[in-house]
Amino acid sequence: MTGETDLRTLLTTMRPTLNPGRYVFATVGGDVPQGVRPVVTVAEEEGLTLVLPQPDADAAGLAYDYVAAWITLRVHSALEAVGLTAAVARALAAAGMSCNVVAGFHHDHLFVPYERAAEAVEVLEDLARRSA
Repeated sequence: MTGETDLRTLLTTMRPTLNPGRYVFATVGGDVPQGVRPVVTVAEEEGLTLVLPQPDADAAGLAYDYVAAWITLRVHSALEAVGLTAAVARALAAAGMSCNVVAGFHHDHLFVPYERAAEAVEVLEDLARRSA
């Protein structure tokens, strides 16, 4: 199944969806600790980065300092699509909001400050309306 590449279509149909829960970024030197269910892993030279539910990190005693909300853009974006990440990051930056983006095969996933989750969705919905 081929993803969408047209930027206007991507923006107007992105349908940002807030996933329930609080998510944190942590790092481990080896494997994923038992009982931890990361939603994202990134292997880096310094260790394995985990994005995981905050309760999992707490139960495993993992350190973190950024608590995020997880927003999924429901449009099936092609991995070679150009401009979606930039447009989304620009809109959130204009609102003074950090945004950590992870591209999955089907969708893009945004991690934004937890306390600003509803505002982030509003910013993205407004971007979609303005792009139509």
